[in-house]
Amino acid sequence: YLRQHTRETRLSEFNQTEIRAMLGSYTKVLFVRDPFHRLIATFLQGMGISPSFSSFVQDVLDSGMHNSSAAWKPLVSLCRPCLIQYDYVVMFGFLRQELSHLLRRAGLPAGSLLPELTDTQVQWTYRWLSEQMFSELSAQQKKQLARFYRWDLAAFPFSSSFLSD
Repeated sequence: YLRQHTRETRLSEFNQTEIRAMLGSYTKVLFVRDPFHRLIATFLQGMGISPSFSSFVQDVLDSGMHNSSAAWKPLVSLCRPCLIQYDYVVMFGFLRQELSHLLRRAGLPAGSLLPELTDTQVQWTYRWLSEQMFSELSAQQKKQLARFYRWDLAAFPFSSSFLSD
């Protein structure tokens, strides 16, 4: 898109004509991750100051949809997948396979640009972490989290998510 930007700008700051022009001129890629895995990663990175995962989750739930951090806010509210037609949706846990395909489609040498990713190890680790962290939550917290992320769970194929059980 031809308009020059001097600062980070949200799409909502443009008028409809500019939005259509920008979205039509870019290849749009959306990276998605199981919302429960996003919560775990945020907690482990220390972005939540709570002493336990359960209290961190309660803080997230108490913050509500409008006051929540982008680190754990539902993706559909951040990326608007129902309004924006993304060219690619890349699922965390399948990064190597999907990024390789995406780079080839863009005409770039996929092998030399990708770090060594072992998707199966990542999936196994998050499965184990999910089991441990999920067991810390009360039945009510589990139900509230599933409701908080219901649109993400409906929009993306997180079939093995603990929140969709």
